[in-house]
Amino acid sequence: MTDELTVGVLGAGIMGAAMARNLVRAGHAVRVWNRSPDKAAGTGATVADTPADAVRDADVIITMLYDGATVRDVIGRAAPGLRAGAAWLQTTTASLADAAALAEVAAEHGVAFYDAPVLGTRQPAEAGQLTVLAAGPQTGREKLAAVFDAIAARVVWLGEDGARGDGTRLKLVANSWVLTVTHGAVELLALAEALGVDPDRFFEVIKDGPLDLGYLHTKTDLVRQGRLSPASFAVETAEKDARLIVAAGADHGLRLDVLAAGAERFRRATAQGHGDEDMAASYYASFVP
Repeated sequence: MTDELTVGVLGAGIMGAAMARNLVRAGHAVRVWNRSPDKAAGTGATVADTPADAVRDADVIITMLYDGATVRDVIGRAAPGLRAGAAWLQTTTASLADAAALAEVAAEHGVAFYDAPVLGTRQPAEAGQLTVLAAGPQTGREKLAAVFDAIAARVVWLGEDGARGDGTRLKLVANSWVLTVTHGAVELLALAEALGVDPDRFFEVIKDGPLDLGYLHTKTDLVRQGRLSPASFAVETAEKDARLIVAAGADHGLRLDVLAAGAERFRRATAQGHGDEDMAASYYASFVP
């Protein structure tokens, strides 16, 4: 049994709520803040009235919010409760500029900053099976081990300088693949239906070959079986991530045409009323109104 830690979790969406529940199950003292308190109430943790209350005297702080701008806002409101010597796991998918700016905030308050986005969606988050892509100081990692034991199956360490955003860099690369495969999967489904082809015939053709992919079946099944809610990874969030990736590419001299088109597909799906559904709902963006 690990020593009990006090953990402040800022954000109780799909991922943050799952993290909080797993930390509570592991025996830690957990305080959660969320803009909508009812979401935090279902975690089994103590619901904090303010971000500052959530992080006050915490050994470890976790931010799992919508984007970098939201993290900057919320951590600013949490600042009065930050304790020097605490460790901050910044798990929100944000930009490289955000990682650098947030590391500066941490330094101002004597908090150890860890750029630590995660790979995984609703199911692995609920099961405590996330993959953490972490960068941050070597000193203090022992304390984080108890947190990782509760929320993750794997931790990939990528360096000691969280401000460089090495975890974020790898997360953006990984998500570029996830989003691209998702669009490809649901577009082929729409095309097959439009051309009068039974999608199962396509799956038979690629079965057990190099083009077969479990994720392809997972995403197309969500559409075919009408199981787009609750979302594992919502359309609106996927659009945000796609635009982060496109911007990161542009900052480094790249034009990412496929990701840019994918962001537009997500935007159209949201405009059609599918923003809070699973990102496989980009399927509906294939159809002209």
